[in-house]
Amino acid sequence: MICGQRVLLDSDLAALYGVTTKRFNEQVRRNQRRLPADFLLHLTEAETSSLRSQIATLKTGRGQHRKYPPTAFTEHGAIMAATILSTLRAIEMSVYVVRAFVKLRELLSSQAELARKLTLLEKSVATLDASTRRQFEEVYEAILSLMGPRTGRQ
Repeated sequence: MICGQRVLLDSDLAALYGVTTKRFNEQVRRNQRRLPADFLLHLTEAETSSLRSQIATLKTGRGQHRKYPPTAFTEHGAIMAATILSTLRAIEMSVYVVRAFVKLRELLSSQAELARKLTLLEKSVATLDASTRRQFEEVYEAILSLMGPRTGRQ
């Protein structure tokens, strides 16, 4: 997550599409019209440094590390990035990326819908007696813990 958006880094997409990061970024530069500014994010120095390992030591030698900050691609940018590469792997992986993002969106929307329904149910049990309400609250908390972090819930 960067700037509140789910993103993939250029190096991850390059590996996914079976090309080097250098080659991938060349194609991005050559096809800027297919990748408008809202499809990709250029990381700041602070964001770039937070991606580096805090423990590992750097390899010595020329060409071992990135010269430029990475680019982060939004969902639409990751999908469009596949269109700028003509390798068979890029075509296969573009289908995979589309399916992965669709599945992620379905998962997130189903959790949001469940959270909304649980909130309505919680409001409707306010009229129950204390013992029944306590039992409901235990079940409610168990369901919420299964749903994961409390993002997107009211």
